[in-house]
Amino acid sequence: MDAKEVAAPPAGGGFLIRESEPRDVFTPEDINEEQRLVGRTVRDFVEQDIVPNLDRIEKKDWPLTRRLLRRLGDLGVLGLEVPSQYGGAELDKVTSLVVSEELTAGSFSVSYGAHVGIGMEPILFFGTEAQRQKFLPKMVRGELIGAYALTEPTAGSDAMSIRTKAVRAPDGSHYVLSGQKQFISNASFADVFTVFAKVDGDKHTAFIVERNTPGFSVGEEEHKMGIQGSSTASLFLENAKIPADQVLGEIGQGFKVAVNILNMGRFKLAAGCIGAGKHVLRQAIRYAAERQQFGRPLNAFGLVKHKLAEMAIRTYIGESMVYRTGGLVNDSLGGVHGDPPAAMRALEEYAVECAINKVYGSEVLDYVVDEGVQIYGGYGFIEEYPAARAYRDSRINRLFEGTNEINRLLTTGMLLRRAQRGRLDLIPAAMAIAQELTSPALGDGTGTGPLGEEQHLVAMVKKAALFAAGVAVQKYLETIEEEQEVLAAIADLVIETFAMESGMLRALKAVERDGSEAAAKVAMVRVYINDALPRVDAYAKTVLASVDEGDTLRTELAGLRRFLRYTPINTVALRREIADRLIAQGRYAA
Repeated sequence: MDAKEVAAPPAGGGFLIRESEPRDVFTPEDINEEQRLVGRTVRDFVEQDIVPNLDRIEKKDWPLTRRLLRRLGDLGVLGLEVPSQYGGAELDKVTSLVVSEELTAGSFSVSYGAHVGIGMEPILFFGTEAQRQKFLPKMVRGELIGAYALTEPTAGSDAMSIRTKAVRAPDGSHYVLSGQKQFISNASFADVFTVFAKVDGDKHTAFIVERNTPGFSVGEEEHKMGIQGSSTASLFLENAKIPADQVLGEIGQGFKVAVNILNMGRFKLAAGCIGAGKHVLRQAIRYAAERQQFGRPLNAFGLVKHKLAEMAIRTYIGESMVYRTGGLVNDSLGGVHGDPPAAMRALEEYAVECAINKVYGSEVLDYVVDEGVQIYGGYGFIEEYPAARAYRDSRINRLFEGTNEINRLLTTGMLLRRAQRGRLDLIPAAMAIAQELTSPALGDGTGTGPLGEEQHLVAMVKKAALFAAGVAVQKYLETIEEEQEVLAAIADLVIETFAMESGMLRALKAVERDGSEAAAKVAMVRVYINDALPRVDAYAKTVLASVDEGDTLRTELAGLRRFLRYTPINTVALRREIADRLIAQGRYAA
């Protein structure tokens, strides 16, 4: 290979069977100045224009929401990834993650995300040139607002069971759509909807439906637990005539549109969760410094320090995973942006990582906001304080873009399908690890450097995950898709593997660059890996015990113990160090 030639990015899901070098992983510290400038611009907009208006947004002031979206259009934020011929900026995927992280301002972030993501992306990725020219420039400017209509009263996660029907006119000029859509974000003020219906009873198809279409109407706003300042309503189609030139993609290819658009949404949702978590952590740090109890500030107490440290640790891990994935997607694009088909292929390649990030990021945010309420104490339960709104708003993220249960099944399912098709050598790797159990030794867990032992442990966790998954696949073969509990436990093994390795590689890269200045990252990784190992052990045992019993199970558990041997570290002392640094800085800073 030529010295200047860049190695091809690893295959999606390949982290399970290959070792990654710190220098090959993109981290938040690698964000360049242009990307930071875009992030600062968005942060300033949030602080100056959105935060002062949060109460009005919560009261469903849709004209205000539209004006704010229009102003983001003026700033160029609505078209970050849109090609220039449609008025976009053609920026890279990492920049889109930076913006998703910064634009976490309560309900408004849902309105924004629904527009630039599932609102515009179906047209961007699947539209004809005429459709793109008609809609995208105005959507990039915020003159038209987009929405996405897939869910129905009887079809949530089961997207193929939709009942909305589309009947083709005899002359082929239009389709007549009839049916109902439910829980549609931006419904009350959107202008352009991607609506899914079945042609001829079974051909799942996407259509572009404009708001002024006769026979199309929007129902009343839903009364939601959280994100109350975002619009969520039902859509009704009663013999609505949709021109044939507003079929999106091909007849019968609607499921392809839906799957790819949801995958793109997962890519960014996790970044938004991490950004929201940072905001909540900053508020909790500030409150713990100001609130006095027993003659001391809250942040002087050990259990409060424990909470602040753990909030930061999980945020750090999630942040590492999100930007690692962003780097993989960017590398896959080879520096060429503004190419929708290439972007879709890149995101499909890393669909496993996108699903992992979505699950992990949304569950981290739920943990952070829950602990935020706890630090505020009784005031956390009072609506006048920010903890209550953050708590309510976070819960939707475990439902958005496919529930976390569905995403766990997708994670394992995609990996197994890739293995069966020869795209990923998981089966040979699992077989080799099973044979390795008869070897005299697996290594003593020692290593050099500040994370030497952790590097060994992450390698062992990969083996434990592959070993457990291999046993399950060998047992169930083609029927494994019916064993949802087993698939979910395997997914949790995979998620923890990606989480541990992402945080570790980021810390190792920081050590190479900053030396002792990376001590905080090293501490967070050491605590996380120490605490993750018992979880990994439990997930693996769940899989093995569901498959075998008696002497066979005891033999497998003995093998698992060989992989997961470790000596616990003093996490109390490390968490205190992490918390003291947070308190001194007054905010999250890895």
